[in-house]
Amino acid sequence: MKNLYLIRHAKSDWNDESKSDLERGLNKRGQKAIVTMADALRKVNVMPDLILCSPAKRAKLTAKGLAKEIKYKGKIDYIETLYMAEPIEVIRLIKEIPDKYNNVFIIGHNPETTELTDLMVDEYIDNVPTLGIVGFNAPIKHWKKFKPEKTKLDFFIYPKMFE
Repeated sequence: MKNLYLIRHAKSDWNDESKSDLERGLNKRGQKAIVTMADALRKVNVMPDLILCSPAKRAKLTAKGLAKEIKYKGKIDYIETLYMAEPIEVIRLIKEIPDKYNNVFIIGHNPETTELTDLMVDEYIDNVPTLGIVGFNAPIKHWKKFKPEKTKLDFFIYPKMFE
């Protein structure tokens, strides 16, 4: 069994219009949400073996913040493909994950996170909000056998659920 967690980055900071999309950081609400969601992950006993993350600053800060809060000591790989990726590109990336990893976080953006989620669930999810986390179980031993339609939704959580 492999477990995949699709995570949309935390709320970004739009205050400095001189920054490019890749350079935008997190606002205070996004920083606070990291603590909230790390607590929620601890409550459901989720700890990744690997974190794959978009190279955008807001995604990196989300990955590093979550890692710190849940005391994750493993590797964070920043993958260019995860910035503005089509779901098919993310699926290709998932199929390349080494089999030694069983619990993988993928931290990216919308609309890609929602689009990929909708390929993997029976009911339609209109939007994965900022720092929304969608957990899936995949009944496979090898990531190369990953098929979005064969996954099972484990949970879908987001910061406003815990306010």
